[in-house]
Amino acid sequence: MRRVVELPRAYRLLNHGPTVLVSAAHAGRRNIMAASWSMALDFAPPKVAVVIDKSTYTRGLVEASGSFALNVPCRAQAAATLAVGGSSGRDLPADEDKFAAFGLQSFAGSVLDVPLLEGCVAWLECRVLDEPHNQQRYDLFIGEVVAAWADTRVFADGRWITDPALDPALRTIHYVAGGQFFATGEAFDTQAAPPLRG
Repeated sequence: MRRVVELPRAYRLLNHGPTVLVSAAHAGRRNIMAASWSMALDFAPPKVAVVIDKSTYTRGLVEASGSFALNVPCRAQAAATLAVGGSSGRDLPADEDKFAAFGLQSFAGSVLDVPLLEGCVAWLECRVLDEPHNQQRYDLFIGEVVAAWADTRVFADGRWITDPALDPALRTIHYVAGGQFFATGEAFDTQAAPPLRG
């Protein structure tokens, strides 16, 4: 079940550095791609950063629409993440997109015209904060999060659920290389070290 995440807490959906899927739509076309370089930037208003290479089809949709979504996939979606990350929407027939090509289900964003991928564990709708220098020189896009949700099985009360009994298929993933991923692992608590004296 999806539940709204309060915007000042939306940064927590990305703080642990998961691989994300960037989705966007414009003029009847839509696409989704994998991205390992994303992060939360702020919480009031919430902002994110993501690298979207100039060569990607998604980049053109983001620039034309001024919006994108960050979908946080889980271990059960590792194969789909690798598939959409290893192909280009530009290579598909005009009447097909990666959602259809890979049998992926989507639902519409609530604030922006962005497709959101079913089965993920978190979703952030983002409005581009135009920074032409960063976008052109570094492929770096900054977005203001205007809506966010999380799967209540893994995120509740503004925090990721760290119960060891959590279904491993629902753990977020981190891409390494060559088709290899890490899944989020064991959580632990600690105390801050006392200040040194002297």
